[in-house]
Amino acid sequence: ALCRTIRANDAATEMRTTMRISRRPLLALLAASPLLARPALAQLADPRMAPRSFGRPDAPVKVMEFFSLTCTHCAAFSRGTMPQVTTELIDTGKLQMIYRDFPLDHVALTAAMVARALPPERYEPFISALFASQDRWAFARGANTTEELAKLAALAGMSRPTFDATIADKGLEQAIMAEEQRAEEEFHIDSTPTFLCNGHAHAGEMSYAAFRRFITDATS
Repeated sequence: ALCRTIRANDAATEMRTTMRISRRPLLALLAASPLLARPALAQLADPRMAPRSFGRPDAPVKVMEFFSLTCTHCAAFSRGTMPQVTTELIDTGKLQMIYRDFPLDHVALTAAMVARALPPERYEPFISALFASQDRWAFARGANTTEELAKLAALAGMSRPTFDATIADKGLEQAIMAEEQRAEEEFHIDSTPTFLCNGHAHAGEMSYAAFRRFITDATS
């Protein structure tokens, strides 16, 4: 199971009910931007765009996860599989997870911007909290997504002025979209979640047993 990319102005509820949808949503929206046409030095120097990971840097196995914070399948993996991955593989020093933003819609893009603006040590706990409460902040009927994100960001230690400045930061927005474009071009990513390990790819959520098989096959 996986989520396909959708258009930036599609309703979030549509993504919940129709997962295999047209590609290249936000990139189409931002394609005319010169920031996507060249690797701007400002983007490369922005510490908010530094790699975000979970686990020891010297772990022998490294897995990249391309995810969207509004993807229900990404949330299912985070809630159902990651706790055992954390206990069995990450806490034991066997695995490092490297997180790669691949927002499927503008709500996911905004959430990714907020996550990246937090201190690096708060990144993984924050995205885990977003996945755990996805139904409440992303899909709740009548909810104001921006205000719900602001509440969660406040719990993570982000002030409201910082939150407001972050979600209005076009440079950060474009930098995340440029990374998504590079993921499409370099790794042919077109859905979430997608996992990469040693050149092996798996699209879709996995049970812990399936995840172990995936990394075993990729490293054998």
